Amino acid sequence: MEERIMGSAPCMYHAAPEKGGQAVLRRENAGESDILYIDVPYEGAYGMGEKYNGLNQKGKTAVNQVVEKFCRQGENTYLAAPFFVTDTGLGIYVETAEKTEFRFRDTIECEIPAEAAVHIFAGTIEEIIAAYMKIFGPALLPPKYSFGIWVSANHWNSRKAVEEQLRELEEYGFPASVMVLEAWSDEATFYIWNGADYEPKPDGGAHTCEEFDFSKSSYWPDPESMIRKLHEKDIRLVLWQIPVYKKQGSDERVCRQLELDRENAVRKALCVRKEDGSPYRIPEGNWFAGSMIPDFTNPETKEDWFGKRQYLLDMGVDGFKTDGGEFIYESDLLFSGGMTGAEAKNAYAQTYTDAYTQFLKEENVLFSRAGFAGAHRTPIHWGGDQQSENGELYSVLQAGLSAAMTGIPFWSFDIAGFAGPLPSPDLYRRATQLACFVPVMQWHSEPDGGQFKELMPGMDGNNERSPWNIAKAWNCPAFIDEMRFWHRLRINLLPYLYSTALQCCREYRPMMRPLVYDWQQDPEAVRAEDEYMLGNSLLAAPLLQENQRIRSLWLPEGSWYGLFSRKKYEGGRRIESDGEERFPVYLRAGHGLALKGSAREGLDADTGNGTGKCEDLHFLLAGETGAERFWDEEHEAWIRWNKTKVDLEGTDGLHITWEFVTG
Repeated sequence: MEERIMGSAPCMYHAAPEKGGQAVLRRENAGESDILYIDVPYEGAYGMGEKYNGLNQKGKTAVNQVVEKFCRQGENTYLAAPFFVTDTGLGIYVETAEKTEFRFRDTIECEIPAEAAVHIFAGTIEEIIAAYMKIFGPALLPPKYSFGIWVSANHWNSRKAVEEQLRELEEYGFPASVMVLEAWSDEATFYIWNGADYEPKPDGGAHTCEEFDFSKSSYWPDPESMIRKLHEKDIRLVLWQIPVYKKQGSDERVCRQLELDRENAVRKALCVRKEDGSPYRIPEGNWFAGSMIPDFTNPETKEDWFGKRQYLLDMGVDGFKTDGGEFIYESDLLFSGGMTGAEAKNAYAQTYTDAYTQFLKEENVLFSRAGFAGAHRTPIHWGGDQQSENGELYSVLQAGLSAAMTGIPFWSFDIAGFAGPLPSPDLYRRATQLACFVPVMQWHSEPDGGQFKELMPGMDGNNERSPWNIAKAWNCPAFIDEMRFWHRLRINLLPYLYSTALQCCREYRPMMRPLVYDWQQDPEAVRAEDEYMLGNSLLAAPLLQENQRIRSLWLPEGSWYGLFSRKKYEGGRRIESDGEERFPVYLRAGHGLALKGSAREGLDADTGNGTGKCEDLHFLLAGETGAERFWDEEHEAWIRWNKTKVDLEGTDGLHITWEFVTG
């Protein structure tokens, strides 16, 4: 059920009967804004975008405002949304891009713009989140390779560095699916390879591949052949982007193409403007201060901006990492599409990522940090900047679970943080285990001696967060073997991950779900802020304390099986995880886990980098009876079992084996 409340008359809403009673909603004018009063019985309030300060917002004040905050985000967020859902089955979405404030006390009060419509949803948490998502449309399914392993380090600034990375991946036997290059461009236009020779183009002209001469570049002598080599190894290439017409520093080499682009943007009003018509520039004291930003509500801006980047797709680049987007610091701004500066504080980030989403093709991928309401329409988000310290691991997990309760299905984080001193092996281990069981797995690091140099002393000046660099820094060579297990397991999980992703897009569901999503009537699920389901089959309970090997966790009703020990646990109670488990992950009875066929030889069997069509599958079937639906590019299949009898439906063209997990 969905309703809207516009006037001040109280309206009655029937809360989930198991949780007790009714909610009364009343809207009153308070000058320039309105106050929405919600009197509802509830123990948990969830959503609001990425919330680093906790999954359950009860007892907190949530300010919906997109903020660029380096590390230790606290109450700040890169990705806000004026939407929440309670454990008692009440959902509220305020239809505005302006700053809103939600106070979650015994009653809930929302300070909202006077003209904003309020959507009210009733039902289960699953139904409410789906209804919210449908306002904007279904989530977009990323390409299958996105669910493999992403590798990145800011100091990979040349073909030599890329080839060294490929050599190390092969030497140490680690799979990789996507390589992200941040330090690839001229650091001026952000669309031309560093070191390329070309004739600058005025008036918004766009270059083709043939108009660049890379032969004299000491950085990227032949990027097209490098991309082909990556593709031959089943690795895709993603390039970093930032939405600015950069102001060049006095100590930087003058880039004539950037000068022409800036002149063209001002002349044709392609950039965001102030109310007096002059270009808006990012204020001093902020990232990229003095730079202008493109107005992605202007169709001419998009045509100009992406026309200059088309040659990258033509040469084989697979997608973009859209960083930034939190650059609105003033309210007296003009946008071609009519958006105000007050609205743009939040909405600009979404217009930015929406523009890239529309530019890319189905086989391309987008990886973004900032966003706003409807952000599930951006293919993949990651949790932004964290220090390599234990508390940051907990906070970024809260952000990922909050994002899920805002309908965002595909989410990631930088393993063990990307800034500060190199993480300890213990932190890196626990973060890698967690990353293996989130929608997208990736490691990344800030540049050596970069903008936060004082925070980033690395090993011999190398800040890279690769497993082998951590092993070398801490003199623990066996650590490489330990980390290889999780990387290979991740690749073997690909059939389950992709099948789950397809289901999430079709059914308007997040991929990573806090336990309250499925068990909202159980008080233990309301209290469980550090456990989650990954799809329907797996429950993960991450190790978030320093040097932690076992933990207390709650298992919902039913039977559960340790993924690694195959031990049986009865749910509906709290348990201590078994020290024999490599990591607390449990298979749900009655469900199956689709793995690559090689996994019949072991969960960490070597399958290389391949993320293409899976024709050979191995299922772990949990419990004596059950059914599991499997989707891929060509199949919608069922595998059903009853003790030792297995029935297959829709599996033509697939080679399937299975084993029973019964404890």
